[in-house]
Amino acid sequence: MTSHDEASKICRALGRGVARSKRRAMQWLRKAADNGLADACLRVAARMYADSPYARDVGHVGEAAGVVTSAGVMEGHDVPPDVMTSVLHWLRKGGRSPVDVLDEYRRRAVEGSKYCHNEGCEVVGHLKNFKVCPQCKTARYCGAECQKQAWTMGGHKETCGTFANSGTPSQLNTQYQ
Repeated sequence: MTSHDEASKICRALGRGVARSKRRAMQWLRKAADNGLADACLRVAARMYADSPYARDVGHVGEAAGVVTSAGVMEGHDVPPDVMTSVLHWLRKGGRSPVDVLDEYRRRAVEGSKYCHNEGCEVVGHLKNFKVCPQCKTARYCGAECQKQAWTMGGHKETCGTFANSGTPSQLNTQYQ
């Protein structure tokens, strides 16, 4: 689930509709994290570490609520120290051991991961290399072929945010944003 998905749930619960801007989605995710939603805390930390759009700005917590970082935790990470203290804050608030989670974040940052929404796809890469669905703005694909396959056979047509929320059929737009 992406930050947009999480923010969409929060927005719908508050009767405000779906946030379409990445900044707004990140702000709603931060609100959920501030209110103690553990999953939201972990998502804020992951997006800050990966330098997702607006995540470092929105997720920054100043002095990180008194988080003290040891040199061992920071070794091997190319994340600025002020960002790392905020990431540690959100991880601890989410109830996770920072050491275990940071190793996974670092592995994904270096090696990449499987981000393509098409279940049959095995492409591994970095998040920035995957294009977002132009309608729901949440599903990511490695290319137009995977997007078409997920739309027709993978069930994305039924779960796409625009299609599901409007109740009207929407046309597949293969142009990426």
